[in-house]
Amino acid sequence: MITLIGCSCLVFSSCFKEEARNAECDVLAVSVQPADPLSVFYHATDTLQTLASADSVAIFPVRWNHAGDLSTLQPHFVLTPGATISKMDGSVDAAKGGVLHYRTTSEDEVWHRYYTVVFKPDVMTENDTLKFDFENYELESREKKYYVWLQPHEDGLLYADWASGNGGFRMSMGSVPPEAYPTVPVKEGFDGACVKLVTSSTGAFGQMAHKPIAAGNLFLGSFDATSAVLDPMRATHFGVVVSQRPVTLSGYYQYRPGATYQDENEKTVTGAVDSAAVYAVLYRNHDDKTGQPITLYGDNVKTSSQVVAIADMGYVKPTSEWTAFSVDFKYDSDIDWQLLSSRGYSMAVVFSSSNEGDKFRGAIGSTLLIDKVRVVCKKEQ
Repeated sequence: MITLIGCSCLVFSSCFKEEARNAECDVLAVSVQPADPLSVFYHATDTLQTLASADSVAIFPVRWNHAGDLSTLQPHFVLTPGATISKMDGSVDAAKGGVLHYRTTSEDEVWHRYYTVVFKPDVMTENDTLKFDFENYELESREKKYYVWLQPHEDGLLYADWASGNGGFRMSMGSVPPEAYPTVPVKEGFDGACVKLVTSSTGAFGQMAHKPIAAGNLFLGSFDATSAVLDPMRATHFGVVVSQRPVTLSGYYQYRPGATYQDENEKTVTGAVDSAAVYAVLYRNHDDKTGQPITLYGDNVKTSSQVVAIADMGYVKPTSEWTAFSVDFKYDSDIDWQLLSSRGYSMAVVFSSSNEGDKFRGAIGSTLLIDKVRVVCKKEQ
């Protein structure tokens, strides 16, 4: 009898297997808790930075004349379940800020990721022109599947100000090499390297999801690949903070539309010809009543009531030669200079090989080359 009970216990215990340990090791958010947040940051909400799955850098914007001791700020992390984090190196100066490097480990102890936390006091810029030359690019740090672009700042460091939909394309066409993604670098641009944007097929997966194409795109902001399938309009987070009033958007381009324009159901639209998108948007990045931060997405980047100015090239004429473009910002309301100096405005600069690519309409093969982009700004007099 005892033997039978023992055997039955063994049978039942074999039915309950240990749950697989989590293989993810992402940082979901980073926060700091200064005693007086507004003595260090421009907004109380600046004490929390959320990260998309592809992000690896959390930047805390600090007042250039801050009153707090930055060296006392200790980051607190929200991680995926079971993951752990350890500091590798880096330091923070009491006044000048600094950079801290961390390494995460998954619960199953197989996977690692590397993260950077930056405390960056604003520099009172003397330059009236923002320059985007696209010379700094690399394969993304996690799996080396696609290219990302970095923007040099006046402190001499490179920041991930630019984003693309490459992370979403990876979900449907992850087996292709980095050079076959919709947004790639080209060494021979107008002057040095440039960006090439190509409207591409998303294969069988995209067809099933009624998202048959992926337009090549590049924009100031961030991309959340986790939202790309279920809510693609919310995957694009547009804008980076600016401290000057933009006046003119300019640069150089080439454009060739693809042969056959199709809709989201892969049906040919007779007579339709693809066109690129080249535009910039300036918007207020906090709610006037609640003070909560606001980010514009694919579904409201041009229509939100927060928008104060747009520079839109409109029709992008096809050309196989490098061609200059220049378009002025059109303002619907005056700039609040005090709000501008308090990081209250963000700007998105957006390029796409298909103007309706966000709706999965366009022509496969449409190709846009972009280089030497400039945003001429005006400082408060």
